[in-house]
Amino acid sequence: MGPVSNVERLMTLMTGDEKHSAAATSTLDVLRVLYERVLDVSAQTAGDPHRDRFFLSKGHGPMAFYAVLADRGFVPEAWLADWASYDSPLGFHPDRNLVPGVEISSGSLGHGLPLAVGTALGLRAQGIGSRVVVLVGDAELDEGSNHEALELAAALRLENLTVVVVDNRSSSYAVPGRIEARFATEGWHTATVDGRHHEDLEKALSHREVDRPNAVIALVEEKW
Repeated sequence: MGPVSNVERLMTLMTGDEKHSAAATSTLDVLRVLYERVLDVSAQTAGDPHRDRFFLSKGHGPMAFYAVLADRGFVPEAWLADWASYDSPLGFHPDRNLVPGVEISSGSLGHGLPLAVGTALGLRAQGIGSRVVVLVGDAELDEGSNHEALELAAALRLENLTVVVVDNRSSSYAVPGRIEARFATEGWHTATVDGRHHEDLEKALSHREVDRPNAVIALVEEKW
């Protein structure tokens, strides 16, 4: 095992929600690559209308997200140790009104992708070419709202939209290869990559296809 990254160290400061640790650790590498290599957003540009937007639809395990936000300077490290306590702005689900850098309040599964579709469409209407990236879980795709959203996004040719599906085999109806086929059938550009391999993630998440939204399926085995 290699040296512990600062984000991993920051994650250890948050305890008390171990039942969702798998949900958090499965997203760790995707989040690091997005914020360190792909997204055009920072603590200084969080209010810029031309910033890239990231939506954590898989909001029931936000520890890795909070750690990345702290590492990138959106929130102070001191917030992590008492997360989810009575007066902490960091709850078990992210709150966009309390946490700098959080674009949507999430945790109820199935909402992130529809919200991302609406945001991508709104940005296009304003002539803003910024990207919208939404992270969903494999089991979350069982929600019917996601099917409607992924069909609409392809029909509207939302090329500024990227969905990254963190597939840690948590779906009750998992069939290998079915997630990518589902997006491809609707007309998305698709790629399946190792969800722990930073170079492959960077390449897939950086891709922008003309007139088609982008779907990246990140295959993940639990790390901790």
